Amino acid sequence: MAIGEALAQLKKGEMVVVFDSESREGEADLMFSARFVSPKKIETLRKEAGGLICVAIGKQDAEKMGLPFFTDIFERGAPELKELTCRKTAYGDKPAFSLPINHREVYTGIPDNDRALTLKKLDEVVRERKGDFMKEFYVPGHIFLLIGRGIENRRGHTELALELAKRAGLDGAMVLCEMLGTGKALPKKDAMEYAKRNGLVFIEGKELTG
Repeated sequence: MAIGEALAQLKKGEMVVVFDSESREGEADLMFSARFVSPKKIETLRKEAGGLICVAIGKQDAEKMGLPFFTDIFERGAPELKELTCRKTAYGDKPAFSLPINHREVYTGIPDNDRALTLKKLDEVVRERKGDFMKEFYVPGHIFLLIGRGIENRRGHTELALELAKRAGLDGAMVLCEMLGTGKALPKKDAMEYAKRNGLVFIEGKELTG
């Protein structure tokens, strides 16, 4: 079964390809557990996926660290910019975005080794409660945090990634990046072929929510 294979691969530190659904974004993301992050994996996301490299954490973890949704910052703290906020995406969801972060030990924050360090340190804070988020990170940075709203409330890649992590027994953070094609998202068929060609497991969101 694809889900079982995906969980086994995630536990080994491998990537999986997750397609949400044709009725939502219609996109496939490459994702893996942040505890296994490396500069090489970031290079793979950058070169072979091409989308925005993000990291998903659960809502409870975000609340413990005092992290808001990005839209809430403008809604509550910058009313003069309230009109800029995206209250609902084109596919009907509230955005999952929180803050764009860098760890304080990075240089510019954008090279593969810098982004890998930011992700590693974030996972340690979330998973091991090791360190103080507010003292270790700064904004704006080059890794966008995503906060899950729960698979029962939202079925985006953020929630799908966290659901996979939960089933795999991998607490902490999940790294994900959209797979892009020419001028648009990589078609589902091409994402399936990429997974097969690279020995990765391909799953669809409905396999986790249906």
